[in-house]
Amino acid sequence: MMQKNHKRILRNTGMLYLRMLLAMVVGLYTSRVVLDVLGVEDFGTYHVVVGFVALLGFMQGAMTTATQRYFAFDLGENNGSNLRILFNTSLQIHALMAVCIALMAETAGYWFVSTQLTIPPDRLGAALMAYHLSVAAFTVSVMTVPLTAMLMANERMGLFALMSMADVLLKLVAVLLLSYLAYDKLSMYAALLLAVALITFSGYLTLNRTIFPAVRLQWSWHGECFRSMLGFTAWNTWGNLAAALSEHGNNVLLNIFFGPAVNAGRSIASQANGALNNFVVNVQAAVNPQIVKLYAGGNKTEMHKLVLQAARYNFYILFTLALPVLLNTEALLNIWLVQVPPYAAVFLQLIIIASLINSISGPLMTSAQATGHIRLYHTVVGGILLLNVPVGYVFLSHDFPPETIPVVTIGLAIIALVARLLIIAPLIGLSVGEFLSGVVVKAFLVSVAAGGGGGYAAGCNSRNSVGPAHQSDNGSSTCSDYGMVCWFRQNGKAQASKLFEDF
Repeated sequence: MMQKNHKRILRNTGMLYLRMLLAMVVGLYTSRVVLDVLGVEDFGTYHVVVGFVALLGFMQGAMTTATQRYFAFDLGENNGSNLRILFNTSLQIHALMAVCIALMAETAGYWFVSTQLTIPPDRLGAALMAYHLSVAAFTVSVMTVPLTAMLMANERMGLFALMSMADVLLKLVAVLLLSYLAYDKLSMYAALLLAVALITFSGYLTLNRTIFPAVRLQWSWHGECFRSMLGFTAWNTWGNLAAALSEHGNNVLLNIFFGPAVNAGRSIASQANGALNNFVVNVQAAVNPQIVKLYAGGNKTEMHKLVLQAARYNFYILFTLALPVLLNTEALLNIWLVQVPPYAAVFLQLIIIASLINSISGPLMTSAQATGHIRLYHTVVGGILLLNVPVGYVFLSHDFPPETIPVVTIGLAIIALVARLLIIAPLIGLSVGEFLSGVVVKAFLVSVAAGGGGGYAAGCNSRNSVGPAHQSDNGSSTCSDYGMVCWFRQNGKAQASKLFEDF
């Protein structure tokens, strides 16, 4: 049974990787084009404005997690007998949340964007138009969540990947059209993305109605189910609010203290880090339903094995990809972008380090969701993440440089990892020592070995290189090869052979 599950996970991961590779290539290209078309100031303005919409939509992430958890738990415990009730209840909750998000965005959010953010006066009108259109697009994306959750919980990753690739290609078309439209570029970009969101929602709805009998739009009230899902969502909301405040609150701080140009640097760094982190996100997305189903079925031993393996693989994959970027950041940014915004390189390096720390936490977070006991977890970890903004403000108000913000994030990420482990391990019956020795220690040893060897190799290449492209190519290949050698050494030939045999 477990071998079959592992094969499914690997197959689903492969499908999600195809989706991710297309999204990464198109995303990096579109970032370059949009930055070139909009210019640094409009690009930074757009991301700080749209980021504020995402901040007000912190509930979407909470609803996504709750919906996927309830669907997967029912499939693991009851073989999906209650899916129709759960789907319609989740649709009602998402509709309610979409209205609440839109109201908050168009009242408090509108006031903040129009009066508190640093936006050039001659671009304020266009920025506000982009804000309104982004709010509309976000409400549409909220209503798409139950449809994507149904595909993910049923582990239909191939269909999800196809729909995601269609969405990415539509966004590429929107960016290409942007260069030929005479209307204000900032406003038009937001309008085109709203059109893409509407088309994507229609596609997901048609696909789900065709495949799953549970997906039927009908009014039926199930109070107990509604209260259970809403309560679970409420505690997830606190955790997601803390993460959103940590992310966008830092962006607002940089905007207030340093202006939109520094926001552009951080936005570019976040996008590049997101492209790398997508490799981990896709592994985690393939593993999540299995973790929940194993817990729901009472198979904790296999669940523990899967949690430890997923945590290790998350780190190894991200580290292997990230090390060449860490050692050749400026060269790669110069190859990628026509104009590199200030602080983009140092932001990218520090954000990647924080992502490496957080990559270990993914399976633990899914385990907490599987148990349903998330109150203490979100209260403590959410409180730690919220410290990003006040601590960052204290440093910046004492004339510390912009890169102080991601340094604070790294420190709090370490504290949050410790808190997650101490809270979640007892909930699922996992030994803290087993996680430390099986994941954290191995990750640390690989980091030291590959980082030291890769750094030395990159240094040698830089002395013998004829340009940044040569340095980037040699350093990247050397570091990646060395990282993979360490990975095989840590996992052993038998485990590696089994992995490829299962695939």
